[in-house]
Amino acid sequence: MKKKKLPGSEVSGEMTFWEHLDELRGTLWRIVIACLIASTITFVFKEVLFDYILLAPKSSNFITYRVLCSVGQWISMSSLCIDPSRFNLINITLAGQFLSHMNLSLVAGLIIVTPYILWELWRFIKPGLTEKEIQYSRGGVFITSLLFLTGVFFSYFIVAPLMINFLGGYEVSPSVSNQISLTSYVSSVTWMTLLIGLLFELPVLIIFLTRIGIITPERLKKSRKYIIVLILLIAGIITPSPDIFSQLIVAVPIYSLFELSIVISGRIHKKIREPNNPLDG
Repeated sequence: MKKKKLPGSEVSGEMTFWEHLDELRGTLWRIVIACLIASTITFVFKEVLFDYILLAPKSSNFITYRVLCSVGQWISMSSLCIDPSRFNLINITLAGQFLSHMNLSLVAGLIIVTPYILWELWRFIKPGLTEKEIQYSRGGVFITSLLFLTGVFFSYFIVAPLMINFLGGYEVSPSVSNQISLTSYVSSVTWMTLLIGLLFELPVLIIFLTRIGIITPERLKKSRKYIIVLILLIAGIITPSPDIFSQLIVAVPIYSLFELSIVISGRIHKKIREPNNPLDG
């Protein structure tokens, strides 16, 4: 950070290393307290957290399955009518259900307070920015939060149900039945949700990398064919095979984010190359 108004002072001054450290400690403490409060609230509402949220994609009445089945009937593709009830969830350790409850509450609390976390981080770095940088980064917390939450909802309603159906129903032999441990189910869904949420932050990452000169739109365009193959490979792994329609449901939004990133990178790169560009501080 460059400058910050010191407590009890009418002028701005350079903050020392220890003042920066103290400010960061306060920010981290507020974030931790917010996460604990949100996690405690989600822990209390156990039935909602498990029966209506986490275990909902395991039911054939889940909205994603009903919509896919309706579309499948409309286009005469019966493979879109998914039955996710081909496996049973079991608990195989003494503390398994309690630990799953704790882990899921922590992740749910983290997701809920993500906008607040981003706002606290913004408050911490804002004093070190120039007026032009602050002007051009307005709305960043809202956009970043929106992208993350969009990724979370996309994972929960699209990716997680398809992944559960494929992995939960996969068989190497009819003589081997699938009985999935609760801890495995919880960790798979929560980690997938968080990873997809972070993946949706790709445009924000591209903005930063373009701004510091690591990425250019030309490099992104040259890597387009490799990105397409990678996205299709990921979509093929987590969706039912050989249903191309389900794969496209996953692949198209993710690829759209990549194309959006190219556009954003191009605009920022153009402004950087302009004389007296507004991004220079």
